[in-house]
Amino acid sequence: MPWLDTDRALTRNSYYAATAARGAAHAALSGSIHCDVAVVGGGLAGLCATLDLRARGFDVALLEAREIGFGASGRNGGQAIHGLACDQDIIEAQLGLDEAKRVWAMSLEALDLLRARIGEHQIACDWRDGYLGLATSERKGRALAEWADRIESVYGFPLTRIAPNEMAHWIASPRFHSGVHDPRSGHLHPLKYTYGLAAAAQRAGVRLYEGSPVQSLQPASDHALLRTPAGEVHARQVLLAGNVYLQDIAPGLAPHLGPRIMPVGTYIACSEPLDEARATALVPSRSAVCDTDFVLDYFRTTDDHRMLYGGRVSYSTVTPSDLPESMRRRMVATFPQLEGVKVDYAWGGFVDITMNRAPDFGRLPDAPNVYYLQGFSGHGLALTGLAGRLVAEAMAGDAGRFDTFARLKHRAFPGGRALRTPALVLGMAWYRLRDLLG
Repeated sequence: MPWLDTDRALTRNSYYAATAARGAAHAALSGSIHCDVAVVGGGLAGLCATLDLRARGFDVALLEAREIGFGASGRNGGQAIHGLACDQDIIEAQLGLDEAKRVWAMSLEALDLLRARIGEHQIACDWRDGYLGLATSERKGRALAEWADRIESVYGFPLTRIAPNEMAHWIASPRFHSGVHDPRSGHLHPLKYTYGLAAAAQRAGVRLYEGSPVQSLQPASDHALLRTPAGEVHARQVLLAGNVYLQDIAPGLAPHLGPRIMPVGTYIACSEPLDEARATALVPSRSAVCDTDFVLDYFRTTDDHRMLYGGRVSYSTVTPSDLPESMRRRMVATFPQLEGVKVDYAWGGFVDITMNRAPDFGRLPDAPNVYYLQGFSGHGLALTGLAGRLVAEAMAGDAGRFDTFARLKHRAFPGGRALRTPALVLGMAWYRLRDLLG
């Protein structure tokens, strides 16, 4: 696919890749092996699943088409935030309020689980507590306050409200009207975290294979056969955790999953190092920050005192021209005081989104021993860890929590293979216009 060629080029100037020690590479699969569970995809969802499966005594092999952390897991904004990418009313409408509360509670468990894995495996990944959700207009400020009131009253989750006259204590930017603060969410260096999970999985006895794209999957009632260019895996159960890349590498592997997700390009820039006092003055709490626009910006300061700024999504899969300069302008639009600060890194990649932005977990309809995790919709840093735990529970015989998510219904993007991208671009243009109108 042309967008994957673009994706490869975008990885070359990543701050994360420049500042994370990769460790030893893993050999490609060669020959025939047997295992209890084969995991396809070496990102956060797949790696977290392997850790929980090993803790339950399963023999696990992981197959990664490129290298560990290649996709969104190693390139994202690094923000671990409560909830899902979709609003809770989407979950309430499908599952009812009681089950929606259960899903919300699991999203908070995902944050606790992330912290626990960092501690248990001693992963040095620059974790910081704190998240700011900020509104860019008075109307959006009212909507944010109403959302926060309902989340507190219905879901029992307290958030600190930030009034317009208090904003200067939280962020040195004229762009925002009001906001909320959540100390339970936070941010980290995602590639360091991903590498740390891979090292932990290897220590636990997981067999990790890089450069091993799965070219075919033949499921049966009690086993499955997966073939790579130089080997094959016989497994009792399978987890497909390649997300949007699964459809590029082997579109015939699970053809009914592809139409339910779309690749969306997202882009990040990282400034040159700032003086520590200057970096702290931008966001005094050093929290992760995200606005509430539909087409949103997100940013945070790093441990080495850079401004890491994300936004500029592409629904057409075409990379914005002159990416470093276009991202620098977005950063300066939020922080005019950074005019003249250089951008040292600019990169991007693709995430998978669903039509309703809810995660898409389940089993293949013709192969109940083949599970899949996809559709994190840009909100997966913590949720992937929970997803890995849920699928491990289900494979061990307790599918109650996994099936709560599996009951969420998902529609294919309209327009078929040829027209669904133009249709999505047109729809997003409307949301961009709404954002501009305040």
